[in-house]
Amino acid sequence: MASIASDTITRNTALNLSHERPASTSSGYLMLLVMLIAIVVAIFGATQIDADAAVGVPLLLFGALTFAFVMPGFYMLQPNQAVAITLFGSYKGTDRSTGLRWVVPWYGKKKVSARANNIISDKIKVNDLRGNPIEIAAQVVWRVTDTAQALFDVDDYKAFVMVQIEAAVRTIGSRYPYDDFEHQEVTLRGNHDQVGVELRQELINRLTMAGITVDECGFTHLAYAQEIAGAMLRRQQAQAVVAARQTLVEGAVGMVQMALEQLSAKNVVELDDERRAAMVSNLMVVLCGERDTQPIVNAGSLYQ
Repeated sequence: MASIASDTITRNTALNLSHERPASTSSGYLMLLVMLIAIVVAIFGATQIDADAAVGVPLLLFGALTFAFVMPGFYMLQPNQAVAITLFGSYKGTDRSTGLRWVVPWYGKKKVSARANNIISDKIKVNDLRGNPIEIAAQVVWRVTDTAQALFDVDDYKAFVMVQIEAAVRTIGSRYPYDDFEHQEVTLRGNHDQVGVELRQELINRLTMAGITVDECGFTHLAYAQEIAGAMLRRQQAQAVVAARQTLVEGAVGMVQMALEQLSAKNVVELDDERRAAMVSNLMVVLCGERDTQPIVNAGSLYQ
């Protein structure tokens, strides 16, 4: 019984998804002609009242009523605009035809822009995958694709977009580390394109229920939070120094090994282990030192 009651509550509280469909409307230019004819008939009837009231009064009433019926039904649509038509709260379709349009006056009309919108979100603080607080702001280009869902499935689709952008940025920001000096992981700073594609897909999934799609998105601001920015900068500098020295040592070892091999292969000089160690030490100092070395010329024998 509890399971049946739960299923009943779920069905009763589930969102009834709307879907856009074409509305039955008319060209406004034809109805504009009808309205002009009604005005002419009303004027003609007014002029005939004194001469023949039996003809003039009906014509005046007919023209006035026709004008009052036709006039409220006009609306104008520009390119990439749409109008959702409703009747006493019931959705009757969407008109996307541009120009002057007309619909029966008792139908409700709600304009919706289908043009692209560009939003830059506020800077928000997020903890990345490693728990470091970072600041992120995103730029998103979005537009309405289903007017029925945008109007009737969410309360305010523009506010809904803003909230979902923040939620998506937080989700993606916590999914990856800010930086990885060893380049072994996907990072927010080093993989803009890949992270941007994932952010766009996350936003599309979140905004589908509102009839909105995302054409483009990316980060406009990405930095460590102020409270750890200094420490992280020193850490990056230390990592850079360590990596540079590692590369330098690897190169120096290779050059020393090559020098010793060529000296032995060409029989330039024969070195015992002690002199070989001294030569390696001197070469490593020369190659790995941060300052220029001052050579000492040995004018005596090899062992002086």
